[in-house]
Amino acid sequence: MVRPSKTQKSRLLAVLGLIVLIPIGLYSKAYSGIASQWVNNSLGAVFYEMAWCFLFYSVFPTPKAVWRIPLAVFLVTCGLEFLQLWQPDWLQAIRATFLGKMILGTTFAKADFFYYVIGCGLGGVALWGSRRVK
Repeated sequence: MVRPSKTQKSRLLAVLGLIVLIPIGLYSKAYSGIASQWVNNSLGAVFYEMAWCFLFYSVFPTPKAVWRIPLAVFLVTCGLEFLQLWQPDWLQAIRATFLGKMILGTTFAKADFFYYVIGCGLGGVALWGSRRVK
């Protein structure tokens, strides 16, 4: 029996992480219980960042990518956050769609950067841990 390599195992864990995080992230946008404003608008950003980290790592599962991917995800999502300040009609039309709203966001919020740091940090730690699985 052929044993999977560390890279194959860590890639599988990233895919499993995506399978778990995507429904949780989507649910966080529809959650209506205690602290729903915070869950909908802030905590969801943590899941969003982690999901992007896992997605890109599942495509590029190299040891160097463990920290490069979270950094790149952080920089790109910060750029997308600032992009929310720009509101031309064509971009607003994209944001009006479900997918546009989920990926690009709709409203600039300085507080989101804190949750981006947490999400990318947790994503990086999870990827690093996935490389340690024997």
